[in-house]
Amino acid sequence: MPRKKLKRVLVVNPYGIGDVLFTTPLLSNLRRAYPDIFLAVLLGSRTKEVLENNGDVNKIYVFDKGKFDSLSRINAFRMLYDLIKELRPERFNLLIDLSNSSQYGFISKFFLRVPRRVGFNYRKRGRFLTDRIELKGYREKHVVEYYLDLIRHLGINVRPEKLKFSVSASSLNWAKVFLKNSGIKPDDLLIGIVPGGGSSWAKDAVYKRWPAEKFSRTADRLIDELEAKVIIMGDSSEKELCREVMGLMKNKAFSACGETTLPEFAALCGLSRLIICNDGGPLHVAVSREVPTVSLFGPVDERIYGPYPDEAKNCVVKKNLNCRPCYNDFRFKACPGKDCLRLIGVDEVYEKVKTLLLQHTS
Repeated sequence: MPRKKLKRVLVVNPYGIGDVLFTTPLLSNLRRAYPDIFLAVLLGSRTKEVLENNGDVNKIYVFDKGKFDSLSRINAFRMLYDLIKELRPERFNLLIDLSNSSQYGFISKFFLRVPRRVGFNYRKRGRFLTDRIELKGYREKHVVEYYLDLIRHLGINVRPEKLKFSVSASSLNWAKVFLKNSGIKPDDLLIGIVPGGGSSWAKDAVYKRWPAEKFSRTADRLIDELEAKVIIMGDSSEKELCREVMGLMKNKAFSACGETTLPEFAALCGLSRLIICNDGGPLHVAVSREVPTVSLFGPVDERIYGPYPDEAKNCVVKKNLNCRPCYNDFRFKACPGKDCLRLIGVDEVYEKVKTLLLQHTS
């Protein structure tokens, strides 16, 4: 698209925290290539905070697809009407659709009159797009690179960019006060443990989680052998899981589970020396804050959904079983035994943590 014609761009990503963070290299490259464009994003309310302080974004619109799908026909129509009423005056001339669905292309074509609409043609759902990139699923390369393919298609010279989660001064100050009130000093070896994550998998989230008992044993070793201060973190839905981990420990850990907003969680990650977590949104928040991570991967292919970029300070622990990954092309074939995560031992994780601390922290 000629530079002079690209003026108002809408990027749609209705998915979870990790997916929205995967969008940030695309946004950074768009802003670099076209400094003067009006760049807006359409997200769900759960992920709005990821981009609230992102300097590449001019405006955020919120549309909760899950809520929309649960409404009666008349209420869904009203919700859709309100969205169209809000977006249409913006007169976008480019849509970048990351939804792998047909709805946003349809709305953009017939109601918003967006002249150019770029996205993936997954299972022929790109029929309302003007530019369709064929997609069977994400394979062999990271999701970020698939997203960047859409702007490469527009002729943009893509440069390497890291995930970006900018936190406000107030969120950072909250995190500092929280640690001070907990008796944690700036020079303490602070390690964050996130035993949950994977909430976008709903009832199947358990398949992405290392056992609570192993998290607790790892935390105890960190305290006993490294004199670490350990903080257990998670969202409000994971309070019981966090309590289970802490209840299984023989040492004292600090809890920030259910007590933080997403930006406050990001700020706490940035003040930690290292984060231990499962595959999921919290991992990518930690990576975006450039803190070393040790992450545990089971059903999901870390080449596609793992830390981005793949740097030495982000260590993935996994078991190379013949059956993994069992999440392929957006489908999960559940394993009743959850062996790929259960087989990962505490010693393995502990040694990876020690190695990273020696290599990447002072």
